[in-house]
Amino acid sequence: MSGEGDERGHHGKAGADLRDAVHRKGSFFQTLRAVAWSFFGVRKASEYEKDITQLNPVHVVIAALLAGVLFVLGLILLVNWILDSGVAHASACGQGCPALVSGPS
Repeated sequence: MSGEGDERGHHGKAGADLRDAVHRKGSFFQTLRAVAWSFFGVRKASEYEKDITQLNPVHVVIAALLAGVLFVLGLILLVNWILDSGVAHASACGQGCPALVSGPS
């Protein structure tokens, strides 16, 4: 039975830590900047430590989801732009492509 009390105490502390983390005063702009650096893959250890203590984890999740959606949309737009420009078709077919070799009928 004493083990149950210890277990509840442990979960209570974890819950309190999470509540404290949610009330951190880091701005959403700071969170966006930290998420952008994480997408780029470069971050100083001191900046990372500062982020851990200041950023709101809810903001981090929202910013990461937003950045992920924007990244995927950017890739889709880039691929569509390349395909629409005709560069991908010309380079994929080379000089032997019937659409490029045959003239007007």
